[in-house]
Amino acid sequence: MTYNLFGFRSFHKVWKSNLNLGLGSGYSHVCLLTDYCGLRKQQRWFYLATLSSQNTKAKSLRNAKAKYLGEGDEGSDKQVSSHSLHLFAAGSAKKRSQMNPQSEGHALPPPRNTIQLPTTPLNSEEWDKLKEDWEGKANFENWISSQLVHFHSSVDVAKSLLAWVAAKNSGIIEYNLLVKYLSLCVFHKQTAEVIDVYEIMKARYKSLDFGGYKLLIQGLIHSDRWREALLLLEEIKKIMIPSPQNYNDCIQGALLNQDVNVAWKLYQELLSYDLIPLLKTLKAFFDFGKDIKDDQYSNKLINILFYLRDNQLYPGESFAQSIKTWFESVPGEQWKGRFTTIQKSGQCLGCGKTMESIHLSPEEYEFLKGKVMRDVIDGGDQYKKTTPKELARFQNFVKNHPPFDIAIDGLNVAKMFPKLRESQVLSNVVSHLAKQNLRLLVLGRKHMLVHGSRWRRNEMEEVQKQASCFFADNISKDDPFLLYAAMHSGNHCKIITKDLMRDHKACLRDVKTQRLFFKWQQGHQLEIINRFLGSKIIFQHIPSHDTVVQTTGDSWHIPYDEDTVERCSYEVPTKWLCLHRKT
Repeated sequence: MTYNLFGFRSFHKVWKSNLNLGLGSGYSHVCLLTDYCGLRKQQRWFYLATLSSQNTKAKSLRNAKAKYLGEGDEGSDKQVSSHSLHLFAAGSAKKRSQMNPQSEGHALPPPRNTIQLPTTPLNSEEWDKLKEDWEGKANFENWISSQLVHFHSSVDVAKSLLAWVAAKNSGIIEYNLLVKYLSLCVFHKQTAEVIDVYEIMKARYKSLDFGGYKLLIQGLIHSDRWREALLLLEEIKKIMIPSPQNYNDCIQGALLNQDVNVAWKLYQELLSYDLIPLLKTLKAFFDFGKDIKDDQYSNKLINILFYLRDNQLYPGESFAQSIKTWFESVPGEQWKGRFTTIQKSGQCLGCGKTMESIHLSPEEYEFLKGKVMRDVIDGGDQYKKTTPKELARFQNFVKNHPPFDIAIDGLNVAKMFPKLRESQVLSNVVSHLAKQNLRLLVLGRKHMLVHGSRWRRNEMEEVQKQASCFFADNISKDDPFLLYAAMHSGNHCKIITKDLMRDHKACLRDVKTQRLFFKWQQGHQLEIINRFLGSKIIFQHIPSHDTVVQTTGDSWHIPYDEDTVERCSYEVPTKWLCLHRKT
Protein backbone atom coordinates (compact mmCIF):
# COMPACT_ATOMS: atom_id res chain seq x y z
CA MET A 1 0.00 0.00 0.00
CA THR A 2 1.37 3.42 -0.96
CA TYR A 3 0.77 6.63 0.99
CA ASN A 4 0.77 9.77 -1.11
CA LEU A 5 1.18 12.54 1.43
CA PHE A 6 0.36 16.13 0.56
CA GLY A 7 0.30 17.15 4.22
CA PHE A 8 1.38 15.50 7.41
CA ARG A 9 -2.14 15.64 8.70
CA SER A 10 -2.84 12.46 6.70
CA PHE A 11 -0.10 10.74 8.69
CA HIS A 12 -2.08 11.01 11.92
CA LYS A 13 -4.32 8.17 10.75
CA VAL A 14 -1.34 5.98 10.00
CA TRP A 15 0.17 6.50 13.46
CA LYS A 16 -2.95 6.75 15.57
CA SER A 17 -2.80 3.06 16.52
CA ASN A 18 0.90 3.17 17.36
CA LEU A 19 1.08 5.65 20.23
CA ASN A 20 3.33 3.31 22.23
CA LEU A 21 6.21 3.86 19.84
CA GLY A 22 9.47 4.04 21.79
CA LEU A 23 12.15 6.69 21.49
CA GLY A 24 14.53 5.74 18.72
CA SER A 25 18.10 6.81 18.15
CA GLY A 26 18.30 10.55 18.48
CA TYR A 27 19.26 13.01 15.83
CA SER A 28 22.74 14.38 16.35
CA HIS A 29 24.40 17.56 15.10
CA VAL A 30 28.08 17.87 14.31
CA CYS A 31 29.64 21.32 14.75
CA LEU A 32 32.86 22.06 12.90
CA LEU A 33 34.83 24.74 14.84
CA THR A 34 37.28 26.37 12.54
CA ASP A 35 39.99 28.92 13.18
CA TYR A 36 39.97 31.50 10.39
CA CYS A 37 42.90 33.32 9.07
CA GLY A 38 43.30 35.74 6.17
CA LEU A 39 45.59 37.76 3.92
CA ARG A 40 46.23 41.42 3.31
CA LYS A 41 48.09 42.65 0.23
CA GLN A 42 50.54 45.13 1.71
CA GLN A 43 52.86 45.18 4.67
CA ARG A 44 55.32 47.45 6.43
CA TRP A 45 58.49 46.58 8.32
CA PHE A 46 60.36 48.10 11.19
CA TYR A 47 63.87 46.99 11.96
CA LEU A 48 66.88 47.14 14.22
CA ALA A 49 69.67 48.77 12.25
CA THR A 50 73.33 48.21 13.07
CA LEU A 51 74.69 51.38 14.72
CA SER A 52 77.90 53.12 13.84
CA SER A 53 80.75 52.47 16.24
CA GLN A 54 81.48 56.23 16.27
CA ASN A 55 78.27 57.01 18.19
CA THR A 56 78.47 57.47 21.90
CA LYS A 57 77.08 54.71 24.06
CA ALA A 58 74.32 56.90 25.50
CA LYS A 59 73.17 58.08 22.08
CA SER A 60 73.47 54.55 20.75
CA LEU A 61 71.31 53.16 23.52
CA ARG A 62 68.68 55.90 23.14
CA ASN A 63 68.44 55.65 19.35
CA ALA A 64 68.56 51.89 19.30
CA LYS A 65 65.77 51.51 21.81
CA ALA A 66 63.67 54.03 19.90
CA LYS A 67 63.99 52.00 16.73
CA TYR A 68 63.54 48.76 18.61
CA LEU A 69 60.25 50.07 20.00
CA GLY A 70 59.14 51.30 16.59
CA GLU A 71 59.44 54.99 17.58
CA GLY A 72 61.22 57.97 16.00
CA ASP A 73 63.24 57.81 12.78
CA GLU A 74 60.51 58.99 10.45
CA GLY A 75 62.72 58.22 7.52
CA SER A 76 62.37 54.51 8.09
CA ASP A 77 58.64 54.75 7.32
CA LYS A 78 59.44 55.94 3.83
CA GLN A 79 60.99 52.60 2.99
CA VAL A 80 57.94 50.56 3.82
CA SER A 81 54.24 50.33 3.08
CA SER A 82 51.69 52.11 5.30
CA HIS A 83 49.48 49.01 5.63
CA SER A 84 51.59 46.60 7.66
CA LEU A 85 50.25 43.44 9.22
CA HIS A 86 51.52 42.90 12.75
CA LEU A 87 51.70 39.46 14.34
CA PHE A 88 48.16 39.59 15.72
CA ALA A 89 46.49 41.40 12.79
CA ALA A 90 43.67 39.68 10.93
CA GLY A 91 45.16 37.85 7.96
CA SER A 92 48.76 37.60 9.16
CA ALA A 93 48.54 33.87 9.88
CA LYS A 94 47.10 33.24 6.42
CA LYS A 95 49.95 35.18 4.90
CA ARG A 96 52.53 33.14 6.84
CA SER A 97 50.88 29.91 5.74
CA GLN A 98 51.13 31.01 2.10
CA MET A 99 54.79 31.88 2.56
CA ASN A 100 55.37 28.42 4.05
CA PRO A 101 53.10 26.10 2.03
CA GLN A 102 52.65 22.65 3.41
CA SER A 103 52.64 19.63 1.19
CA GLU A 104 49.15 19.02 -0.03
CA GLY A 105 47.41 15.90 1.13
CA HIS A 106 46.25 13.24 -1.26
CA ALA A 107 42.82 13.78 -2.74
CA LEU A 108 40.11 11.64 -1.20
CA PRO A 109 38.83 8.84 -3.42
CA PRO A 110 35.32 9.33 -4.78
CA PRO A 111 32.60 7.81 -2.58
CA ARG A 112 31.51 4.33 -3.52
CA ASN A 113 28.02 2.95 -3.94
CA THR A 114 26.44 6.32 -4.61
CA ILE A 115 23.07 6.67 -6.30
CA GLN A 116 21.29 9.56 -7.92
CA LEU A 117 19.05 11.30 -5.40
CA PRO A 118 15.46 11.71 -6.63
CA THR A 119 14.35 15.25 -7.42
CA THR A 120 10.63 14.45 -7.45
CA PRO A 121 8.50 12.32 -5.08
CA LEU A 122 8.67 8.55 -5.69
CA ASN A 123 5.98 5.96 -5.26
CA SER A 124 6.45 2.72 -3.35
CA GLU A 125 7.67 0.72 -6.36
CA GLU A 126 10.20 3.38 -7.28
CA TRP A 127 11.62 3.47 -3.75
CA ASP A 128 11.85 -0.35 -3.83
CA LYS A 129 13.82 -0.17 -7.06
CA LEU A 130 16.16 2.51 -5.71
CA LYS A 131 16.89 0.41 -2.66
CA GLU A 132 17.64 -2.62 -4.84
CA ASP A 133 20.14 -0.60 -6.87
CA TRP A 134 21.92 0.63 -3.75
CA GLU A 135 25.00 -1.37 -2.72
CA GLY A 136 25.85 0.30 0.59
CA LYS A 137 26.15 -1.59 3.84
CA ALA A 138 24.36 0.95 6.05
CA ASN A 139 20.63 1.13 6.60
CA PHE A 140 19.23 2.47 3.32
CA GLU A 141 16.42 4.51 4.89
CA ASN A 142 18.79 6.31 7.28
CA TRP A 143 21.38 6.86 4.57
CA ILE A 144 18.99 8.24 1.98
CA SER A 145 17.29 10.55 4.50
CA SER A 146 20.69 11.89 5.56
CA GLN A 147 21.55 12.57 1.92
CA LEU A 148 18.26 14.40 1.39
CA VAL A 149 19.02 16.62 4.38
CA HIS A 150 22.62 17.21 3.32
CA PHE A 151 21.62 18.35 -0.16
CA HIS A 152 18.54 20.26 1.03
CA SER A 153 16.25 18.20 -1.16
CA SER A 154 12.58 18.90 -1.66
CA VAL A 155 10.28 18.35 1.32
CA ASP A 156 7.91 16.44 -0.97
CA VAL A 157 10.66 13.93 -1.84
CA ALA A 158 11.37 13.35 1.85
CA LYS A 159 7.65 13.02 2.52
CA SER A 160 7.33 10.30 -0.10
CA LEU A 161 10.25 8.48 1.57
CA LEU A 162 8.43 8.52 4.92
CA ALA A 163 5.22 7.30 3.28
CA TRP A 164 7.14 4.36 1.81
CA VAL A 165 8.76 3.55 5.19
CA ALA A 166 5.40 3.79 6.98
CA ALA A 167 3.76 1.47 4.43
CA LYS A 168 6.43 -1.18 5.03
CA ASN A 169 6.37 -0.93 8.83
CA SER A 170 2.70 -0.83 9.73
CA GLY A 171 2.72 2.94 10.01
CA ILE A 172 5.79 3.09 12.25
CA ILE A 173 8.50 5.61 11.43
CA GLU A 174 11.66 5.74 13.51
CA TYR A 175 12.41 8.87 15.51
CA ASN A 176 15.63 9.67 13.69
CA LEU A 177 13.87 9.63 10.29
CA LEU A 178 11.19 11.94 11.63
CA VAL A 179 13.80 14.38 12.95
CA LYS A 180 15.62 14.42 9.62
CA TYR A 181 12.37 15.23 7.88
CA LEU A 182 11.81 17.99 10.42
CA SER A 183 15.27 19.37 9.60
CA LEU A 184 14.28 19.72 5.94
CA CYS A 185 10.99 21.39 6.85
CA VAL A 186 12.82 23.91 9.02
CA PHE A 187 15.39 24.61 6.31
CA HIS A 188 12.69 25.26 3.71
CA LYS A 189 10.55 27.18 6.26
CA GLN A 190 7.59 24.84 5.78
CA THR A 191 5.88 26.06 8.93
CA ALA A 192 2.68 24.01 8.53
CA GLU A 193 4.71 20.82 8.22
CA VAL A 194 6.80 21.76 11.27
CA ILE A 195 3.62 22.15 13.32
CA ASP A 196 2.34 18.77 12.13
CA VAL A 197 5.57 17.06 13.18
CA TYR A 198 5.45 18.94 16.47
CA GLU A 199 1.96 17.59 17.18
CA ILE A 200 3.06 14.05 16.36
CA MET A 201 6.11 14.32 18.62
CA LYS A 202 4.07 15.75 21.51
CA ALA A 203 1.70 12.80 21.25
CA ARG A 204 4.41 10.16 21.04
CA TYR A 205 7.33 11.24 23.22
CA LYS A 206 7.51 12.55 26.75
CA SER A 207 10.85 14.15 25.95
CA LEU A 208 13.03 14.64 22.91
CA ASP A 209 16.75 14.75 22.27
CA PHE A 210 18.54 18.10 22.06
CA GLY A 211 18.48 18.10 18.25
CA GLY A 212 14.73 17.61 18.16
CA TYR A 213 14.09 20.47 20.58
CA LYS A 214 16.44 22.73 18.64
CA LEU A 215 14.72 22.11 15.31
CA LEU A 216 11.22 22.54 16.72
CA ILE A 217 12.19 25.85 18.30
CA GLN A 218 13.69 27.04 15.01
CA GLY A 219 10.56 26.04 13.14
CA LEU A 220 7.96 27.33 15.57
CA ILE A 221 9.33 30.88 15.93
CA HIS A 222 8.10 31.68 12.42
CA SER A 223 4.52 30.68 13.24
CA ASP A 224 1.69 32.17 15.28
CA ARG A 225 2.51 29.49 17.85
CA TRP A 226 5.98 30.94 18.51
CA ARG A 227 5.40 31.12 22.26
CA GLU A 228 5.40 27.31 22.37
CA ALA A 229 9.09 27.55 21.48
CA LEU A 230 9.55 29.12 24.92
CA LEU A 231 7.92 26.05 26.46
CA LEU A 232 10.40 23.84 24.63
CA LEU A 233 13.21 26.02 25.99
CA GLU A 234 11.90 25.24 29.47
CA GLU A 235 11.96 21.53 28.63
CA ILE A 236 15.63 21.81 27.66
CA LYS A 237 16.40 23.46 31.00
CA LYS A 238 15.17 20.32 32.80
CA ILE A 239 17.98 18.40 31.11
CA MET A 240 20.80 20.87 30.56
CA ILE A 241 21.63 24.54 30.13
CA PRO A 242 20.24 25.67 26.77
CA SER A 243 22.77 26.69 24.14
CA PRO A 244 23.33 30.26 22.87
CA GLN A 245 21.68 29.07 19.65
CA ASN A 246 18.53 28.05 21.55
CA TYR A 247 18.37 31.49 23.12
CA ASN A 248 19.07 33.16 19.81
CA ASP A 249 16.14 31.39 18.17
CA CYS A 250 13.73 32.30 20.96
CA ILE A 251 14.94 35.91 21.02
CA GLN A 252 14.57 36.13 17.26
CA GLY A 253 11.03 34.75 17.58
CA ALA A 254 10.13 37.32 20.23
CA LEU A 255 11.49 40.20 18.13
CA LEU A 256 9.78 38.91 14.98
CA ASN A 257 6.52 39.03 16.92
CA GLN A 258 7.21 42.46 18.48
CA ASP A 259 7.53 41.19 22.06
CA VAL A 260 10.68 43.10 22.99
CA ASN A 261 10.24 42.54 26.75
CA VAL A 262 10.44 38.77 26.33
CA ALA A 263 13.48 39.19 24.09
CA TRP A 264 15.39 41.24 26.67
CA LYS A 265 14.36 38.85 29.45
CA LEU A 266 15.77 35.93 27.49
CA TYR A 267 18.97 37.87 26.81
CA GLN A 268 19.51 38.53 30.51
CA GLU A 269 18.80 34.88 31.27
CA LEU A 270 21.41 33.85 28.72
CA LEU A 271 24.01 36.08 30.38
CA SER A 272 23.07 34.73 33.81
CA TYR A 273 24.27 31.30 32.66
CA ASP A 274 27.65 32.85 31.68
CA LEU A 275 26.93 32.01 28.06
CA ILE A 276 28.41 34.14 25.27
CA PRO A 277 25.55 35.36 23.06
CA LEU A 278 25.80 34.81 19.33
CA LEU A 279 26.70 37.93 17.37
CA LYS A 280 23.56 37.49 15.28
CA THR A 281 21.54 37.71 18.50
CA LEU A 282 23.08 41.07 19.33
CA LYS A 283 22.64 42.21 15.74
CA ALA A 284 18.92 41.43 15.96
CA PHE A 285 18.51 43.90 18.84
CA PHE A 286 20.17 46.66 16.81
CA ASP A 287 18.06 45.85 13.75
CA PHE A 288 14.88 45.96 15.83
CA GLY A 289 15.88 49.26 17.45
CA LYS A 290 16.10 51.24 14.20
CA ASP A 291 13.99 54.44 14.41
CA ILE A 292 12.81 53.58 17.94
CA LYS A 293 12.84 56.61 20.25
CA ASP A 294 13.19 54.87 23.59
CA ASP A 295 16.00 55.89 25.95
CA GLN A 296 15.73 52.65 27.91
CA TYR A 297 16.12 50.56 24.75
CA SER A 298 19.01 52.76 23.59
CA ASN A 299 20.82 52.29 26.90
CA LYS A 300 20.52 48.53 26.54
CA LEU A 301 22.10 48.69 23.10
CA ILE A 302 24.95 50.79 24.48
CA ASN A 303 25.44 48.13 27.15
CA ILE A 304 25.78 45.55 24.37
CA LEU A 305 28.64 47.61 22.92
CA PHE A 306 30.36 47.62 26.32
CA TYR A 307 29.78 43.86 26.47
CA LEU A 308 31.64 43.54 23.15
CA ARG A 309 34.48 45.58 24.62
CA ASP A 310 34.73 43.69 27.91
CA ASN A 311 34.75 40.31 26.16
CA GLN A 312 36.88 41.40 23.20
CA LEU A 313 34.23 40.37 20.69
CA TYR A 314 34.17 41.73 17.16
CA PRO A 315 31.06 42.18 15.02
CA GLY A 316 31.04 41.03 11.44
CA GLU A 317 30.60 43.41 8.54
CA SER A 318 26.79 43.14 8.44
CA PHE A 319 26.54 43.59 12.22
CA ALA A 320 28.77 46.68 11.99
CA GLN A 321 26.44 48.03 9.32
CA SER A 322 23.46 47.42 11.66
CA ILE A 323 25.23 49.36 14.43
CA LYS A 324 25.95 52.22 12.03
CA THR A 325 22.34 52.26 10.80
CA TRP A 326 20.98 52.33 14.35
CA PHE A 327 23.20 55.20 15.46
CA GLU A 328 22.30 57.24 12.39
CA SER A 329 18.59 56.53 12.90
CA VAL A 330 18.35 57.75 16.52
CA PRO A 331 16.11 60.84 16.37
CA GLY A 332 17.82 64.09 17.31
CA GLU A 333 21.26 62.56 17.92
CA GLN A 334 22.88 63.38 14.54
CA TRP A 335 25.39 60.52 14.51
CA LYS A 336 27.43 59.94 11.37
CA GLY A 337 29.34 56.72 10.73
CA ARG A 338 31.99 55.61 8.28
CA PHE A 339 34.14 52.55 7.77
CA THR A 340 37.83 53.28 8.04
CA THR A 341 41.23 52.15 9.32
CA ILE A 342 43.59 53.22 12.08
CA GLN A 343 47.05 54.54 11.26
CA LYS A 344 50.20 53.06 12.75
CA SER A 345 50.29 56.07 15.06
CA GLY A 346 46.89 55.03 16.48
CA GLN A 347 45.03 57.92 14.85
CA CYS A 348 41.66 57.26 13.19
CA LEU A 349 41.62 58.20 9.51
CA GLY A 350 37.91 58.93 9.82
CA CYS A 351 37.79 61.51 12.60
CA GLY A 352 41.39 62.07 13.67
CA LYS A 353 40.93 60.81 17.24
CA THR A 354 43.67 58.70 18.81
CA MET A 355 42.80 55.19 19.91
CA GLU A 356 43.57 53.76 23.34
CA SER A 357 47.20 52.74 23.76
CA ILE A 358 48.19 49.10 23.54
CA HIS A 359 50.57 49.64 26.48
CA LEU A 360 49.36 48.79 29.96
CA SER A 361 49.16 51.42 32.64
CA PRO A 362 51.39 50.84 35.70
CA GLU A 363 48.31 49.70 37.65
CA GLU A 364 47.23 47.30 34.91
CA TYR A 365 50.75 45.90 34.62
CA GLU A 366 51.10 45.23 38.35
CA PHE A 367 47.66 43.59 38.41
CA LEU A 368 48.54 41.36 35.44
CA LYS A 369 51.98 40.54 36.82
CA GLY A 370 50.46 39.28 40.06
CA LYS A 371 47.91 37.16 38.22
CA VAL A 372 50.51 35.65 35.87
CA MET A 373 52.89 34.85 38.72
CA ARG A 374 50.13 33.17 40.72
CA ASP A 375 48.01 31.44 38.06
CA VAL A 376 50.57 30.65 35.33
CA ILE A 377 53.97 30.35 37.01
CA ASP A 378 52.91 28.90 40.37
CA GLY A 379 49.54 27.38 39.48
CA GLY A 380 49.87 26.34 35.84
CA ASP A 381 51.50 22.95 36.37
CA GLN A 382 49.21 21.35 33.80
CA TYR A 383 50.84 23.49 31.10
CA LYS A 384 54.51 23.18 31.93
CA LYS A 385 57.10 20.49 32.37
CA THR A 386 59.70 21.38 34.94
CA THR A 387 60.50 20.78 38.58
CA PRO A 388 60.05 23.10 41.57
CA LYS A 389 63.81 22.90 42.09
CA GLU A 390 64.60 24.07 38.58
CA LEU A 391 62.00 26.83 38.71
CA ALA A 392 63.54 28.06 41.98
CA ARG A 393 66.99 27.96 40.35
CA PHE A 394 65.70 30.11 37.50
CA GLN A 395 63.99 32.59 39.83
CA ASN A 396 67.28 33.09 41.69
CA PHE A 397 69.03 33.50 38.34
CA VAL A 398 66.63 36.29 37.31
CA LYS A 399 66.86 38.07 40.67
CA ASN A 400 70.64 38.17 40.40
CA HIS A 401 70.55 39.94 37.02
CA PRO A 402 69.50 43.47 36.10
CA PRO A 403 66.12 43.77 34.34
CA PHE A 404 66.23 42.51 30.77
CA ASP A 405 65.19 44.46 27.66
CA ILE A 406 64.42 41.36 25.60
CA ALA A 407 63.79 37.76 26.68
CA ILE A 408 64.43 35.29 23.84
CA ASP A 409 63.05 31.78 23.49
CA GLY A 410 66.33 30.43 22.19
CA LEU A 411 65.16 27.09 20.84
CA ASN A 412 62.11 28.69 19.23
CA VAL A 413 64.17 31.39 17.50
CA ALA A 414 66.82 28.90 16.39
CA LYS A 415 64.21 26.87 14.52
CA MET A 416 62.65 29.84 12.70
CA PHE A 417 64.76 29.18 9.59
CA PRO A 418 64.75 25.40 9.04
CA LYS A 419 67.32 25.45 6.22
CA LEU A 420 69.95 27.12 8.42
CA ARG A 421 71.90 25.66 11.33
CA GLU A 422 70.12 26.33 14.63
CA SER A 423 73.14 27.72 16.47
CA GLN A 424 73.95 29.96 13.47
CA VAL A 425 70.45 31.47 13.48
CA LEU A 426 70.45 32.06 17.22
CA SER A 427 73.96 33.51 17.18
CA ASN A 428 73.11 35.95 14.37
CA VAL A 429 69.93 37.15 16.07
CA VAL A 430 71.65 37.64 19.42
CA SER A 431 74.60 39.38 17.76
CA HIS A 432 72.37 41.91 16.02
CA LEU A 433 70.40 42.67 19.17
CA ALA A 434 73.56 42.91 21.30
CA LYS A 435 74.83 45.69 19.03
CA GLN A 436 71.83 47.77 20.16
CA ASN A 437 73.16 47.79 23.74
CA LEU A 438 70.10 45.88 24.93
CA ARG A 439 70.20 43.56 27.91
CA LEU A 440 69.36 40.13 26.52
CA LEU A 441 68.20 36.92 28.11
CA VAL A 442 68.38 33.70 26.09
CA LEU A 443 66.39 30.77 27.41
CA GLY A 444 67.47 27.39 26.09
CA ARG A 445 67.87 23.75 26.96
CA LYS A 446 70.96 21.84 27.91
CA HIS A 447 71.13 19.81 24.69
CA MET A 448 71.87 23.08 22.83
CA LEU A 449 75.31 23.07 24.48
CA VAL A 450 76.23 19.65 23.08
CA HIS A 451 78.41 20.10 19.99
CA GLY A 452 76.93 18.64 16.80
CA SER A 453 75.88 19.36 13.23
CA ARG A 454 73.01 21.61 14.30
CA TRP A 455 74.64 23.13 17.38
CA ARG A 456 78.21 24.43 16.97
CA ARG A 457 80.11 25.01 20.19
CA ASN A 458 81.84 28.20 18.97
CA GLU A 459 78.52 29.77 17.94
CA MET A 460 76.89 28.94 21.26
CA GLU A 461 79.90 30.42 23.06
CA GLU A 462 79.31 33.67 21.13
CA VAL A 463 75.69 33.63 22.29
CA GLN A 464 76.78 33.28 25.93
CA LYS A 465 79.24 36.16 25.58
CA GLN A 466 76.58 38.57 24.34
CA ALA A 467 73.57 37.57 26.43
CA SER A 468 72.69 36.18 29.82
CA CYS A 469 71.76 32.54 29.24
CA PHE A 470 69.80 29.99 31.20
CA PHE A 471 69.72 26.41 29.93
CA ALA A 472 66.97 24.32 31.46
CA ASP A 473 66.69 20.54 31.58
CA ASN A 474 65.74 19.01 28.26
CA ILE A 475 62.33 17.94 29.54
CA SER A 476 61.37 21.47 30.59
CA LYS A 477 59.25 23.89 28.63
CA ASP A 478 60.56 27.42 28.08
CA ASP A 479 57.30 29.41 28.12
CA PRO A 480 56.82 29.77 31.90
CA PHE A 481 60.45 30.88 32.23
CA LEU A 482 60.02 33.40 29.42
CA LEU A 483 56.90 34.88 31.01
CA TYR A 484 58.51 35.02 34.44
CA ALA A 485 61.61 36.80 33.16
CA ALA A 486 59.60 39.34 31.16
CA MET A 487 57.17 40.11 33.96
CA HIS A 488 59.94 40.35 36.55
CA SER A 489 62.00 42.70 34.33
CA GLY A 490 59.23 45.25 33.96
CA ASN A 491 56.75 46.68 31.48
CA HIS A 492 59.50 47.63 29.01
CA CYS A 493 60.74 44.06 28.48
CA LYS A 494 59.84 42.49 25.13
CA ILE A 495 59.82 38.80 24.24
CA ILE A 496 60.79 36.99 21.05
CA THR A 497 58.97 33.72 20.40
CA LYS A 498 56.59 32.27 17.85
CA ASP A 499 54.55 30.66 20.62
CA LEU A 500 51.14 32.32 20.97
CA MET A 501 50.81 31.27 24.64
CA ARG A 502 47.15 30.38 24.41
CA ASP A 503 47.58 27.67 27.06
CA HIS A 504 48.97 30.21 29.50
CA LYS A 505 46.19 32.66 28.73
CA ALA A 506 43.72 29.87 29.51
CA CYS A 507 45.29 29.53 32.99
CA LEU A 508 44.08 33.04 33.80
CA ARG A 509 40.71 32.61 35.41
CA ASP A 510 38.70 35.67 34.47
CA VAL A 511 37.93 37.57 31.28
CA LYS A 512 39.47 40.83 32.49
CA THR A 513 42.85 39.24 33.17
CA GLN A 514 42.81 37.32 29.91
CA ARG A 515 42.12 40.55 28.03
CA LEU A 516 44.98 42.33 29.82
CA PHE A 517 47.30 39.42 29.04
CA PHE A 518 46.45 39.56 25.35
CA LYS A 519 46.89 43.34 25.38
CA TRP A 520 50.31 42.92 27.00
CA GLN A 521 51.20 40.21 24.51
CA GLN A 522 50.31 42.36 21.50
CA GLY A 523 52.48 45.18 22.85
CA HIS A 524 55.48 43.04 23.79
CA GLN A 525 55.81 40.04 21.47
CA LEU A 526 58.21 40.52 18.56
CA GLU A 527 58.32 38.34 15.46
CA ILE A 528 61.28 38.07 13.08
CA ILE A 529 59.96 38.17 9.54
CA ASN A 530 62.86 38.39 7.11
CA ARG A 531 63.33 35.14 5.25
CA PHE A 532 67.13 35.28 5.13
CA LEU A 533 69.50 36.56 7.76
CA GLY A 534 71.58 39.42 6.38
CA SER A 535 72.90 42.74 7.62
CA LYS A 536 69.81 43.58 9.64
CA ILE A 537 67.08 41.82 11.56
CA ILE A 538 63.53 42.79 10.54
CA PHE A 539 60.54 42.59 12.86
CA GLN A 540 56.88 43.07 12.24
CA HIS A 541 55.77 46.30 13.85
CA ILE A 542 54.06 46.31 17.23
CA PRO A 543 50.70 48.09 17.11
CA SER A 544 50.46 51.33 19.09
CA HIS A 545 46.72 51.03 19.80
CA ASP A 546 44.41 48.52 21.43
CA THR A 547 41.84 46.80 19.22
CA VAL A 548 38.67 46.93 21.31
CA VAL A 549 35.37 48.79 21.19
CA GLN A 550 35.98 52.25 22.67
CA THR A 551 34.14 55.54 23.18
CA THR A 552 34.78 59.14 24.19
CA GLY A 553 31.10 60.02 24.60
CA ASP A 554 30.74 61.89 21.32
CA SER A 555 32.47 59.14 19.34
CA TRP A 556 32.57 55.36 19.09
CA HIS A 557 35.21 53.23 17.42
CA ILE A 558 34.30 49.61 16.78
CA PRO A 559 36.71 47.11 15.18
CA TYR A 560 34.92 44.65 12.92
CA ASP A 561 35.63 41.59 10.78
CA GLU A 562 35.56 42.02 7.04
CA ASP A 563 33.59 39.42 5.13
CA THR A 564 36.50 38.88 2.72
CA VAL A 565 39.19 38.37 5.38
CA GLU A 566 39.66 35.15 7.30
CA ARG A 567 40.79 35.89 10.83
CA CYS A 568 42.32 33.39 13.23
CA SER A 569 40.91 33.34 16.74
CA TYR A 570 44.01 34.98 18.24
CA GLU A 571 44.09 37.79 15.67
CA VAL A 572 42.32 41.15 15.76
CA PRO A 573 40.53 43.03 12.97
CA THR A 574 42.19 45.82 10.99
CA LYS A 575 38.98 47.56 9.90
CA TRP A 576 36.99 49.97 12.08
CA LEU A 577 33.58 51.59 12.23
CA CYS A 578 34.01 55.24 13.22
CA LEU A 579 30.91 56.91 14.67
CA HIS A 580 31.01 60.63 15.41
CA ARG A 581 28.22 62.82 16.75
CA LYS A 582 27.79 66.11 14.94
CA THR A 583 27.96 69.20 17.13
